[in-house]
Amino acid sequence: MNRQLIRYIVPNILAMAGTSCYVLADTFFISIAEGANGITALNLVLPVYGLIYALGSMIGVGSATRYTLSKATGQDSAGDFFSNSVWWTLLLSSMFVVTGLCFPGEFLALLGADEQIAAIGVPYLRIVLLFAPFFMLNYTFTAFVRNDYAPKLAMLATLLSGLFNIVFDYIFMFPMGMGMIGAALATGISPIVSMSICMVHYLSKNSSIVFTKKRPSLHKLFASCSLGVVAFVGELSSGITTLVFNFILLSISGNTAVAAYGVIANIALVGTALLNGVSLGLQPVASAMHGRADAKEERRIYAHALIIAEMIAVTAAAAAVLFGDQLIAVFNSERSAELASYAAPGIRVYFAGFLIAAVNIIKSGFYSAIGKAAQSSAIALSRGVITISALAFLLSAMFGVMGVWMAFPASELVTWILSLVMNAVRKTNDTHIKPHASGEDADRRDMI
Repeated sequence: MNRQLIRYIVPNILAMAGTSCYVLADTFFISIAEGANGITALNLVLPVYGLIYALGSMIGVGSATRYTLSKATGQDSAGDFFSNSVWWTLLLSSMFVVTGLCFPGEFLALLGADEQIAAIGVPYLRIVLLFAPFFMLNYTFTAFVRNDYAPKLAMLATLLSGLFNIVFDYIFMFPMGMGMIGAALATGISPIVSMSICMVHYLSKNSSIVFTKKRPSLHKLFASCSLGVVAFVGELSSGITTLVFNFILLSISGNTAVAAYGVIANIALVGTALLNGVSLGLQPVASAMHGRADAKEERRIYAHALIIAEMIAVTAAAAAVLFGDQLIAVFNSERSAELASYAAPGIRVYFAGFLIAAVNIIKSGFYSAIGKAAQSSAIALSRGVITISALAFLLSAMFGVMGVWMAFPASELVTWILSLVMNAVRKTNDTHIKPHASGEDADRRDMI
């Protein structure tokens, strides 16, 4: 196994696992404190998280990438991208703050909450919206630290903020008796912890990033966001999928079915996070090999990453088959027979999708690493938004709640077929354009 690949993959897996674990902790503690209604309220708010994270990642990750490129080409304006990212993040996050102050109840109603769910969900949503500036700024702080040659500190910030969230979820919700409000506060404070850790780098002699007092530049914002589109799609897709699934399940079976989906989706988030960690880890290594035109090593990196991802996928699917009932029971504190009847078969069907999702996630990351943004985005949009949403409506009309669970593996299968078609078209076009391509070029085309 490629040692350099492992060295990049492991920190990314740890960071992504830490993030997913605090989401699981939220779900677990809320299930104990508020039962199925609490999980339903949490799941209705998740698309809001998705939108906040998507905007924050597009500006923060895109600005950090633009900073690195500008610095590499010796542009004097490279240092302006950090402050520009901070200013625009604060400006755009203000719309969430206003919503949280003025009409969180109306917003939650738009997401599908009835009066029973709104009673516990509105205070939670209000706090989430008020802390939106910190959620969004955290992407800027960690991305710039990572791109300024301190990736381990960025990983440490992510892990420790996640640990803080888990510990203070418990402290706020139970010893202090704050319930869902406590969960929201713990989650809202965690990015502040992360940014505080990142400040260790910004205040050190090793930092090349400074905050400037220049006015926000719209031109720099657009230039940055153009490089943050993939990050935006990645964060937003889960929110859109959750929103679509919520509305379908509410129309079919009501709040308990949404709670069942909340349990399945949050457990599945761990598997998705691990696969994304592999994808993120392969990218810098694959990019370096692509830049050197080393097609043989490029092939090895892709193959090794795919093996690791499939090992994770098989383990996740097997765990769902063997221990699905026990996993559901952990989050079913009220021992609701109705919730178990939806979730127990659902988790087994849903997790089967990981066997194909592993291929799609690695292929999307690999395409991105070798500069094929269009193909990478097509896979991400198909599996994350377009295909899964369309199949959720179609299959739920045919099979009810079971059809909703089937949408994930079905969309991954369709996306995989789409990737094969794109690859075949690319090979055909390359054959017409370069009929006498070298053996190395042929290897590069055939590897995926």
